[in-house]
Amino acid sequence: MAPKLLLVLAICRLIIIVGLTLNPTDLNLNTDQHHLESASTDFGKLTRSEPIAVLNPTSTADIAKLVKLAYESPRGFAVSARGHGHSINGQSQTANGVVVQMSGPGTTTPVAPLVSEKLMYVDVWVVSFGLTCFEPPLVWARTQIVDRLFIPFGWWDAVERRDQWSGVRWIRVLYSNFSAFTHDQEYLISLHDQPQSQKFDYIEGFVIVDEGLINNWRSSFFSPNNPVKITSLGAGGNVLYCLEITKNYHQRANVEAIDQEVEALLSKLNYIPASMFTTDLPYVDFLDRVHTAELKLRSKGLWEVPHPWLNLFVPKSRIDDFDKGVFKGILGNKTSGPILIYPMNKNKWDEKSSVVTPNEDVFYLVALLRSALDNGEETLTLKHLSDENSKILNFCKESKIEVKQYLPHYTTQKEWMEHYGDKWPQIYRRKMEFDPRYILATGQRIFNPSFGSDPRSSW
Repeated sequence: MAPKLLLVLAICRLIIIVGLTLNPTDLNLNTDQHHLESASTDFGKLTRSEPIAVLNPTSTADIAKLVKLAYESPRGFAVSARGHGHSINGQSQTANGVVVQMSGPGTTTPVAPLVSEKLMYVDVWVVSFGLTCFEPPLVWARTQIVDRLFIPFGWWDAVERRDQWSGVRWIRVLYSNFSAFTHDQEYLISLHDQPQSQKFDYIEGFVIVDEGLINNWRSSFFSPNNPVKITSLGAGGNVLYCLEITKNYHQRANVEAIDQEVEALLSKLNYIPASMFTTDLPYVDFLDRVHTAELKLRSKGLWEVPHPWLNLFVPKSRIDDFDKGVFKGILGNKTSGPILIYPMNKNKWDEKSSVVTPNEDVFYLVALLRSALDNGEETLTLKHLSDENSKILNFCKESKIEVKQYLPHYTTQKEWMEHYGDKWPQIYRRKMEFDPRYILATGQRIFNPSFGSDPRSSW
């Protein structure tokens, strides 16, 4: 009896908000605690906002109907889209509106993906019912992995341009000299337009400041039976830099030819000679490596924890200063998670997107992907890691290193205007054209909704 009464009260509240022209049940709105709790948090676990309801759309028409309702409602209410909740600072949350669950069809029975390892394809439910199938959102980096899409309603088949790959030669090498490390990374990305045999297929780097095993969740490649000590490799200042590279090959590849291609590329790099680690694995397993690591962390209870991540674009001209001040300074000898670093070419980014990059042809992504733990160790606490993030940003400001945050978290419009700089008029123009009442994506905190206080305040 009690659950039914709560449901009736919730529906009555929704009717007050959205108006009397539509019953909320017509839109498959959920007000049960399970759905509300799921939409109240995200991967970051740094903030919590409970919505009024959650929409599980069965078609694009449901989403359009909800948005139209929000605009026509005298009170107004926010509409926020949520995928798998991978945001860090509550970007998909709303405390005075409806969250649209975009991660699957609005049915009680989940649709299982169809996977063919033999034919190398995966059929999965499109998270946004076709809204994002035709072109990636402009805030994303463009990817070249998909050649074309076939889109019947709600489903997609992707024909991968690299569908001939069956295996990967996965290589990691270590550096103690930061300049040699960045020089080699920049050289490798400059080979982008070279023939397949004269370049690597994947390039990434990360920073190691912890003494002991190189065994964080992105470093499971290294065997625990063969530990690598920072001190044993003569790292200056107890900091090492790892370059991660791969060479893809197809099933009938000539192994000797692959060896020769890899050796020719490695011969031009300046890594520590005794530090090379290599393994071969199926292409699909390499693509799924992060998910495999996630499952390991979940099994240890280390996944559902706060993630105070910080992603920065650092100009190439100041990356050495960043290394000295942050990697060899602020971070000390504890990281509490992987620190990724790799260069990117500015001309590969769409200037029409809302992403803001440094004004240099080459800049670096530095991603501090850290997890906070409440295990009694002060350097792993959320407060300590958050304070360190602030110190890093303050260091950049005081040193006049013009970094730009990727997926930033600001709380005032002034901060957003400073972040966007010359792009702000374009951002504002788009908002006024497509969302003049500021009801969409309120969790981004770029624009404040034009409707009044929380509608629930008058219930």
